[in-house]
Amino acid sequence: MKDAPAYDRTVEDLGNVVTLEHVNTRVPDQQLATLFYVTGLGLTRDPYLMTSVTNMWVNVGRSQFHLPTGNPQVLRGHTGLVIPNREALVRRLGAAKKPLERTRFAFAEHNGHVDVVCPWGNRIRCFEPGERFGRMLLGMPYVELEVPRGTLDGIARFYREMLNTHADVAEDERGRHAWAGVGAGQRMIFRETDAAAPAFDGHHVAIYLADFSGPHRRLLERGLVTEESDQHQYRFENIIDMASGRVLFTIEHEVRSMRHPLYARPLVNRNPEQTNRLYAPGHEELSWSLPVQ
Repeated sequence: MKDAPAYDRTVEDLGNVVTLEHVNTRVPDQQLATLFYVTGLGLTRDPYLMTSVTNMWVNVGRSQFHLPTGNPQVLRGHTGLVIPNREALVRRLGAAKKPLERTRFAFAEHNGHVDVVCPWGNRIRCFEPGERFGRMLLGMPYVELEVPRGTLDGIARFYREMLNTHADVAEDERGRHAWAGVGAGQRMIFRETDAAAPAFDGHHVAIYLADFSGPHRRLLERGLVTEESDQHQYRFENIIDMASGRVLFTIEHEVRSMRHPLYARPLVNRNPEQTNRLYAPGHEELSWSLPVQ
């Protein structure tokens, strides 16, 4: 073909992990969780599933937070979100200060992002849409975890060899880190810290795999499968050094197949700027993916 453009086709490769679907942390108070995630952040409670008072699923683009009632769990790191309209976000968070004043809730503005802390200490970093996250207008582009020094190469190797997904060690403005691809425009990031890690409290992330059985077989051979949930799902917790078997970091992974009934379920995302006082027909929904202008 004459004068065909030269494309780098490798950037389109996704790897075996196709979606980071949710982050799950228990919360002791569903009302406070609603004030934070729905009123403050402006996200959307799933209207179809988990609609009672013992659990809440909160939609953010095509990902979710799962918030079952129980003793609070805190992710050892932070969750990155893309949320449009920083000014509106800060306004909503400011309005949440009073009802959340007796909790750990806090927020601070920085160049390029807003750092937010939930009522029980979970950290969330909010970005406006932009080139950094491609065409994502609303979503969960990454989960970043704080890991002991000397573990980055081993963690990247674990994701490459055990889950057969793209993973490597890189450096950015904040230093050296490991990353693993967990979906289109989504990553798990692992950043070294000298701080002592709190004990693992059982929080988890949920991912979908294209090759579901291969990683299961390899995890089973290493004795790493912690739950055989059902035909479509299993779980593991420990990320290990592939050579020595030493545990490098612990976070539960809820692993689902693409035949799971919930795979690619359409999620409702509301426009939080739509109110009864300033109602405009046709502006109730917010798309999770639009071209960045």
